[in-house]
Amino acid sequence: MEKICDVTGCNEKSFQTVPADLAGKVFSLKEEKTKVHLCKAHYKEYKKNTKKERETQRMDW
Repeated sequence: MEKICDVTGCNEKSFQTVPADLAGKVFSLKEEKTKVHLCKAHYKEYKKNTKKERETQRMDW
């Protein structure tokens, strides 16, 4: 079975899986999970909007 994008109103094919806590800050999601599937377009938007937060998380390693 092919996964689809978890963003509300989107039915595109899943491209990448990302942490739900960060994705939830950018999009309204269909359901609560720990990880969500995003299509290519939403993944690009996610990367732009969470760049600073992801950099901060990497520094904490």
